[in-house]
Amino acid sequence: MENNVLVWFRNDLRLHDNEALFNAINTQKPVLAIYVFDENQYKNTHLGFPKTGSFRAQFIIESVQNLKENLKNIGIELLVKKGNSVEIITNICNEFNITEIHYQLENTDEEILVEKNLLKTLNPSILLKGIWGKTLIHINDIPFSINQLPELFTNFRKKVEAQSEVKKLFSNFIINNKLVFENKTQIPTIGDLGLPEVTFNTKAAIQFKGGETEALNRLNHYFFETKSLATYKITRNEMLGANYSSKFSAWLALGCISPRYVYHQIKLFENKIEANDSTYWLFFELLWRDYFQFIAVKHGNNLFKLNGLNNSKITWNNNETDFEKWKSGQTGYPLIDANVQELIQTGFMSNRGRQNVASFLTKNLGVNWLWGAKWFESLLIDYDAASNYGNWAYQAGVGNDGRQSRYFNTEKQSLDYDSKGNYVRHWLNGLKTLPGSKALFPYKLSVEEQTQYKFNIHEDYYEPMVDLIY
Repeated sequence: MENNVLVWFRNDLRLHDNEALFNAINTQKPVLAIYVFDENQYKNTHLGFPKTGSFRAQFIIESVQNLKENLKNIGIELLVKKGNSVEIITNICNEFNITEIHYQLENTDEEILVEKNLLKTLNPSILLKGIWGKTLIHINDIPFSINQLPELFTNFRKKVEAQSEVKKLFSNFIINNKLVFENKTQIPTIGDLGLPEVTFNTKAAIQFKGGETEALNRLNHYFFETKSLATYKITRNEMLGANYSSKFSAWLALGCISPRYVYHQIKLFENKIEANDSTYWLFFELLWRDYFQFIAVKHGNNLFKLNGLNNSKITWNNNETDFEKWKSGQTGYPLIDANVQELIQTGFMSNRGRQNVASFLTKNLGVNWLWGAKWFESLLIDYDAASNYGNWAYQAGVGNDGRQSRYFNTEKQSLDYDSKGNYVRHWLNGLKTLPGSKALFPYKLSVEEQTQYKFNIHEDYYEPMVDLIY
C-alpha cells in the first residue's frame, strides 16, 4: 500500500494560513485529514454541568462541517470521528498506512497530554510533525525565552512591538481534480454529543455560525462593508449591538480564522481606508491574546490551580448557594445579572461584561474563581483555555500582575457603560418598566417609586445578595 500523510485538525479549522496543512500537501504524498470529537471534552465537570455546552458544541459542529466542505474542494477527505483521540488516530494510521502526521501544537495541559499519549501509542516509524500556529507572533519570534516571558503585559507588548514581526501568510493550495480518498463519515449531531439543541436567540447581538467561510465573511463585514474597525477603540467597551466590537473571538478560538490573517487585513484597511488608534487597538488586543497563549506555555498546569501563577494564599469559599445565584443571574445587581443572562441565552458576553461578572464572583462574593472559569468554559462559544483561565486568574488576583485589591465598582461600571439602562432592560424583562438609569439600581427605589413604575423588587427582580465593595 502507498504511504500516506494525515493532517490532524483540532483548533486550526481552516485552509488559509495553515502551516500543518501546507506542509502535508508539500510532501507530494496522498493526504487524508481527521477531526475527532474527543469524548473527554464532552463529559460533565465535577460541578455538574457539561465541560462543553450546547452553544460551543453547535459552533464546533458547524466549523467542522465547513472545514469538510472546504477540504473536499481541494481534493482532501476529512474523516470525522467521536471517541478517544489516541485510539481513533492510531487505528486510522494502521488502516491507511500513514507515515506522517501533521498538526498544530497546543499549549495547555489536556491537549498536550493527548499528543504525548499518541506518541507513546503510535508505531515509532510514524513521524509526528507539530507546528506552532496559535498566535499572531510566532513563539520563536518573541524577543525572549519562554522562561523569561514578562509577568506584566505592558513589558511584553513594548518589546514585541519593537523587536518582533508578523510572518507572512502561507500560500494558497493547488486544487486537485479528484479526491485521493473517499471514506465518508458522518459529523455527529449535538444530540450525539449528549447535549440539548439550541436555537438562535433574537436578542443576541449577532448569530455566531461556525466555520472558516463565516469567519472571513464576518471580517469583511466588520472591516470593509461597515468600516466599523475605524471606531473600534471608541466602541469596544459597549455591550449592546452587533458592531461595537469585532466578535472575531469565537472563530479565533477554533482557528477558523488566523490571527495573522486578521493582522494583514488590518494593514490592508489602513492602506486603503484609514489608519488610526482604533486600527492599532485591534492589533493591541491580538497581542493580549498572544500573551495569554505564551503565559500558558510558561506556567503550564499552574494556570488551572486555585493558588494560580503566584501561589497566592487567598482563602476562597465554596459557597454553592452564592455560586448558583451568580451563575443564574440572580445577584440583585442588574449589570451582573444581565451579562450572565446574555451568556446563558446566547453563549456570548462582551469583554466588559466578563470583567465585571468575574470581579463580582471573586471580590464581592469571594467564591472559588475556578468555578467561574469552568462555568465560562462550559457556556462560552469563544472559549479558549489560555485566554479564559488567564483572564479569570488575572481578575481573581492570582494571575499576572496579581493585585488582590483590583476590583470593579459595579455601580460606577453600570453608569459608565449602560448609563441609560438599555442593556439591562434588554436582558432582564423584570426591569422593563423602569426608565433610564432607574433600571440600573432597582434596589434604591422607594416604595412610592416602585408603585409609580409598576415594579415590585420582590416579584419582578431580586434583592441584592451582598453589599458592594467600594
